[in-house]
Amino acid sequence: MNEALLATDCDANAPIPVTVERGQRAVFCGLTSIVWLHRKIQDAFFLVVGSRTCAHLLQSAAGVMIFAEPRFATAILQDRDLAGMADCHEELDRVVNELLARRPEIKTLFLVGSCPSEVIKLDLQNAAERLQQQNSGRVRMVAYSGSGIETTFTQGEDKCLAELVRAAPHAGPEAPALVVAGTLADIVEDQFRRLFEEMGIGPVAFLPATSGAGMPTVGPGTKVLLAQPFLTETVQALEGRGASLLAAPFPLGAEGTELWLKAAARAFGVNDALFEATVAAPRSRARQAVGYQREKLRGKRIAFLPDSQLELPLARFLSRECAMDVESITTPFHDPNLMASESNLLGEHPDLIEGGDLETRLERVRSLRPDLTVCGMGIANPLEAEGLRSKWSIELIFSPIQGFDQAGDLAALFSRPLAREAQLEF
Repeated sequence: MNEALLATDCDANAPIPVTVERGQRAVFCGLTSIVWLHRKIQDAFFLVVGSRTCAHLLQSAAGVMIFAEPRFATAILQDRDLAGMADCHEELDRVVNELLARRPEIKTLFLVGSCPSEVIKLDLQNAAERLQQQNSGRVRMVAYSGSGIETTFTQGEDKCLAELVRAAPHAGPEAPALVVAGTLADIVEDQFRRLFEEMGIGPVAFLPATSGAGMPTVGPGTKVLLAQPFLTETVQALEGRGASLLAAPFPLGAEGTELWLKAAARAFGVNDALFEATVAAPRSRARQAVGYQREKLRGKRIAFLPDSQLELPLARFLSRECAMDVESITTPFHDPNLMASESNLLGEHPDLIEGGDLETRLERVRSLRPDLTVCGMGIANPLEAEGLRSKWSIELIFSPIQGFDQAGDLAALFSRPLAREAQLEF
């Protein structure tokens, strides 16, 4: 039986009412986040302690060819491991030592928990500490859970970054004044870095950095801007080090990016004239690019099924900047603290759901028959077979969509499926 209640009944500070719905869901597990994390942290290796299913999932999601040698792998738990006939810790030590001997360039080794390792209660935190002592000064060991039991799709990144913050040394006076948290494409990171430099904001660090040595230290006085909306545990870890979170919408579209940068400008005392001089040209380009796509999207109806936790920021962008009609928003988890600025911009929505039951949400989409449904890959094909156009939410994670220069590209990700449908009908 589904359980429904208003989030405002539990949290009086929630800015808008959110209906909580429990039930069966269809989302990737948190292991999927390794696909973009291993591309970002270029001297790290992700070793999943799991099953052959975990290995197949990662290889399929990453599109890695069989002769390639990426910076992730699976230490496969065999029947003897699962039955308790073998010492899993001895086996893990052997695999790690072989890996480090073969790949001496590895500076950070992530031990990633999976459903099988969670079920047999394999303590990867203790394993990481033990292996850290054995390899002191050679490599840093970090353990986190990407298990589908504990995490969904993007939550794997949250677990990973939270552990990086906890493992980081305590900051001294040289700590970065601003930390931007959430994985960004290198081109987007470079664009943001230039804008911060033009405003005189610095030093600035990005979490995660492209190397283990570049990971930020955090302490009291550090300001945090979130580039991704699914980092609840990471924020808690940062605030535990004394950092403060800047309230801002996420940098999607011209409006979101401007307000995101404005939050940093206010926190660091940037005057309005300098801020305007910095953002005027890129903001104008972004508005023009979005405006071109707006004419294709105006009045089109869209619904969001739960997958990435980008649902609310995307709904705000498509509603306010692209003139789309957002019919329904379902998100896996709703953090009222992280989403406060987005909620204030979007306003109350009659169909905003946290969690969601798969069959109930699918029936809702079928009754609405929107022009476009944003959903996971596993749901997209059945919807397409019913004549409902879809957009894979995973594409929105893999694509550079943040910032002024990507605003038009972000809008185009939603106009293209509609354009393809029009061509097919013609």
